[in-house]
Amino acid sequence: MTRSSAQPLSRHTMAYVLAGGRGSRLKEMTDKRAKPAVYFGGKSRIIDFALSNAMNSGIRRIGVATQYKAHSLIRHMQRGWNFFRAERNESFDILPASQRVSETQWYEGTADAVYQNIDIIASYAPKYMVILAGDHVYKMDYELMLEEHVNTGADVTIGCLEVTPEEAKGFGVMGVDEKDRIIDFLEKPADPPTIPGKPNKCLASMGIYVFNTEFLFEELKRDAADPKSARDFGKDIIPHIVKNGYAHAHQFTRSCVRAIAGHEAYWRDVGTVDSYWEANLDLTSIEPALNLYDQDWPIWTYSEITPPAKFVHDQDGRRGEAISSLVSGGCIVSGAHVENCLLFTRVHAHSYSHLENSVIQPYVTIGRGAHLKNVVVDRGVEIPRGLVVGEDPEEDARRFRRTDKGICLITQNMIDALED
Repeated sequence: MTRSSAQPLSRHTMAYVLAGGRGSRLKEMTDKRAKPAVYFGGKSRIIDFALSNAMNSGIRRIGVATQYKAHSLIRHMQRGWNFFRAERNESFDILPASQRVSETQWYEGTADAVYQNIDIIASYAPKYMVILAGDHVYKMDYELMLEEHVNTGADVTIGCLEVTPEEAKGFGVMGVDEKDRIIDFLEKPADPPTIPGKPNKCLASMGIYVFNTEFLFEELKRDAADPKSARDFGKDIIPHIVKNGYAHAHQFTRSCVRAIAGHEAYWRDVGTVDSYWEANLDLTSIEPALNLYDQDWPIWTYSEITPPAKFVHDQDGRRGEAISSLVSGGCIVSGAHVENCLLFTRVHAHSYSHLENSVIQPYVTIGRGAHLKNVVVDRGVEIPRGLVVGEDPEEDARRFRRTDKGICLITQNMIDALED
């Protein structure tokens, strides 16, 4: 089957973003917000990547299902994604779990989060559905995936990326034939199947699915009637289609939007403190694989009105400077040394403080003379004068959340506990 129309498929598509998860491996960073609402890249939230990919791909109907501690996520979308207009056949629906099917039933799984809103989706009559996870960082042209879905005639097309067999143990993994038809789908297998012709690589699910809408509705209704189902795409819907229909694997390398030709196909889960820290600091490299400066594929977000970043004082030991760093609007680097760091909006680093390899979330104040190395500082924290983190592993682990790789997560509650 090949396409007969030159009109973009995205014009007949709805993107549905699953954004209800907590992301418990991010520890205290998700105590107050869902994982998709966690800050990333200086001024964005994690969910902005899936939403921007949809927008840049030409999709103008978007739904976002929320559940866990959704207030900051909903507020962000209301402020930053409120430009869709019904008169242009556009829509942006925020769909909190609201007991629409039953007075006692919240979203019970990823598939149920779509099933409970079938009537809302149907009111827009999209021909295709792109189901997305709202908690990954990447750039991807969904139009190319839609084209592959239509051209193969698949029941479902699954976005996937190549990983090592060891990495695959933490993913849903697909066994495929030479034509990328999925013949097996396994959740976190101990012995994952490899790619034909590539014995050292496996295909892992990105949590991105393309369906014909009518077929998806049929599958969701069938699954909802099964009392044994976990109401989950990865555990129930996809394995059933693999067994009884035609599931096709779309490799991320075919639709990845790269910073520079030849760069890696950049995709990150950022689901742990370590991976979150690493992905943010990836952006400080000279030519990062994820390009936030690309005007052809921008990352849309709510942009707070701020003054420019300011650097003041020019004395030995008290020079406001930043090296190999991203410094966001409203920041004041006042006689502080910042090296290989990412500073979010309105961070204030006071004199004689020293920041290295650090991710500092919005509205943080760094006290005079503080030294921070290899840290993630949560929003709104006030770092006391003279605090030193990153030099004594045992002391760091006693006071803060320290990972096995030596990264410390610092929250205001942890700072307050130092004074008790």
